[in-house]
Amino acid sequence: MPTTAPAFADATASDSALRRFLHGLPGVDAVGLEARAASLGTRSIKTTAKAYAIDLAISMIDLTTLEGADTPGKVRALAAKAVHPDPTDRTSPRTAAVCVYPDVAATAVAALAGSGVKVASVATAFPAGRAALDVKLADVRDAVAAGADEIDMVIDRGAFLSGRYLKVYEEILAVKAECGSARLKVIFETGELSTYDNIRRASWLGMLAGADFIKTSTGKVGVNATPANTLLMLEAVRDFRAQTGVQIGVKPAGGIRTSKDAVKFLVLVNETAGEDWLDNHWFRFGASSLLNDLLMQRQKLSTGRYSGPDYVTVD
Repeated sequence: MPTTAPAFADATASDSALRRFLHGLPGVDAVGLEARAASLGTRSIKTTAKAYAIDLAISMIDLTTLEGADTPGKVRALAAKAVHPDPTDRTSPRTAAVCVYPDVAATAVAALAGSGVKVASVATAFPAGRAALDVKLADVRDAVAAGADEIDMVIDRGAFLSGRYLKVYEEILAVKAECGSARLKVIFETGELSTYDNIRRASWLGMLAGADFIKTSTGKVGVNATPANTLLMLEAVRDFRAQTGVQIGVKPAGGIRTSKDAVKFLVLVNETAGEDWLDNHWFRFGASSLLNDLLMQRQKLSTGRYSGPDYVTVD
């Protein structure tokens, strides 16, 4: 089973040690955090830089469908859109991945074969995470067996909020062990963690347990990704790499719908974590509707006019 970064082995030796470490992290200045996020969000970029940013954002999208009504046909249509986001312009970049439930992961894998677009699958009783560990691990095994390249797991927020940090840590370790070569994204559901201090603690807990990515949200609650909570997580991965040499990705998910929003997040990445994270191996957008707006803005830059409402597909 994977172990934590050697630099922090003592921090995870026991429940009490983990608690001391997480509660020993510096407290978050909420006013300062939100002010910095707001300030960075006001920055404008020139047309050439905007074109680059739009293409970069497209390449960072985990194009997502996570609905009870998902069908194999819908998954295949989403896969086709991921490979050729704009059928009229083959210069448009592909998205990073398609994110689906485990039972349709095999359909996505078949549809995306040879394309370079990854298949991500949610698991561990997504989105609530309310299941026994053996059930969660079976969920992961099913997704990996279906060929998923990436696993998006949810933490047990009830355990985290009641201070049972070692339980959450050990669960992430167990899931990571089942992932094999698949990369693991650990979802905190920041909207349920209540405080910025909790988001910082969850970020470090996920990284200590071997997360390849830390992710804000499921997209299934009222508060999902925000500039402030994403900024806080970017600070965490920056500091973790400074202390361990290990780079961890960040994925804001839910509520990012416009090109303007996406550019704001890319500015956050560049100004906080740095250029090394401006790549879809290290930064993703969890989104379903964002791609359409990026494509319309992309056409506006190339033709000088906005497309009609039927220019892009709904799904």
